[in-house]
Amino acid sequence: MARRTCAQPPSSPQLLHLIYSFAADSKPLAPCTIFSPTTNAYYDLNPLTVLPLKDHKKAHKDDRAESWHARGYGMGTNFTLNFCAPVIETIEKAVDIKESQLKNISAFYEWKEKTYSIGQTPPEIIFRGRELSLVYENGSPCDSPLTSEPPTTKNNRRKLNDHDDDDDDDDDDKKKKDKDKDKKKDDDKDEEDDGRKSHKDKSDDIRRKSTLISLACDQNLAPGKAHVSFVGASPDQCTYFFRAKSLAACGGVKEPPSGLGAGGVFGVMSVFPPPLSLSIPYLSPD
Repeated sequence: MARRTCAQPPSSPQLLHLIYSFAADSKPLAPCTIFSPTTNAYYDLNPLTVLPLKDHKKAHKDDRAESWHARGYGMGTNFTLNFCAPVIETIEKAVDIKESQLKNISAFYEWKEKTYSIGQTPPEIIFRGRELSLVYENGSPCDSPLTSEPPTTKNNRRKLNDHDDDDDDDDDDKKKKDKDKDKKKDDDKDEEDDGRKSHKDKSDDIRRKSTLISLACDQNLAPGKAHVSFVGASPDQCTYFFRAKSLAACGGVKEPPSGLGAGGVFGVMSVFPPPLSLSIPYLSPD
């Protein structure tokens, strides 16, 4: 005899997740947040951001008083970085970084009394498969040039010909001197233009240091805490790799947007009601 059964509706957490995801899709994501393309889990790295001190005091007891540090084993130096924001340390000068951009440096190291930027904000938060990474770019120039020889400047100076001697008469000498003077002005102008072009080409070819931070889940750490370690650098000293373990890298369900109370939830449900299969019974052979 056939038995009347009903399909099992999704659990409350699953339904709320769908509702909140729909509501969140109508607004852009906050900075340094991302949804996993494979699991749809929500990641927010902002709790790891070290904020500047206010009047040289911490806003909260557990706040950090300095940026995150990583010991550069085998590099002869240590690294300083922040998550999703510039470092809070004051940097007065960095190699080949404009003064107006010093406040954007998000990772750096010091070597022989010089500061090298290895990336600045804004960051790029990306997923490669299931791997969550944070990327900073546009740091100081890499140690290895793109080419073995820098661009050279063309030399268009006129060489003296064999007939340019001192035996000509005064009028010829005067005419020749005037002509040579005009030619030299043209040559000097060509050299100046070539020099500017060469400098521009050289600037365009400069590769700059960058940072890649791979994040891993660690549920044993308290919120806002992290273990940051240096992994290595590319042979040309252009890219620096770090690994950060944190609870923020575990992902979860995005909290409901502000203003989405019970009325908002039922409003969303009215727009997208449960499927008919959840409410209409069907006969199942026993």
